Amino acid sequence: MKRLAWVSVCAALWTGCSRSTDIPSYYPLPEFSLTDQAGKSVTLHDLAGRVWVADFIFTSCGGTCPLITANMRKLQDVLPPEIRLVSITVDPARDTPEILAAYAGEHGAAGDRWLFLTGDKQALHDLCVKGFKLPLDTEGGTAAEPIVHSTRFVLVDKRAEVRGYYSGTEEDELKRLAIDAKRLS
Repeated sequence: MKRLAWVSVCAALWTGCSRSTDIPSYYPLPEFSLTDQAGKSVTLHDLAGRVWVADFIFTSCGGTCPLITANMRKLQDVLPPEIRLVSITVDPARDTPEILAAYAGEHGAAGDRWLFLTGDKQALHDLCVKGFKLPLDTEGGTAAEPIVHSTRFVLVDKRAEVRGYYSGTEEDELKRLAIDAKRLS
């Protein structure tokens, strides 16, 4: 029995020491300044020192955004409160802070924990494509989803480095994301 307890302690210590070393680090995110659903400025610096999960949505989306947002809500329910969630609109002309606040309320977003960000169209495009390295086409969509964007969740560490991409529509990927986010926090 004592040996089993000792093995458990050693395993816990080993896991604690190697918590994030096996999660790849891709690249740092560029500086940005956007506006949240409360009308407050949010910069990369404001998120520094925290693990966070980002996604790209728009509130009038008739395609995958409702599912992605529901899955982000699931993450809100299972992740520790120190991990932030950040949903960034790809339709800033429509998604004002007021619209984002209403959308956040409809989806049960915890105010200071789950941010919904908007800003200048070009700045948002550059952040998505050049910063997060995700596809975005604001001209070539369909009637149901006029803006074509990624359905990926992006895990960002405390140093504002991208650490992983996960499907925002698949349960097993959500579980893997939750495990990785907890390991980084």
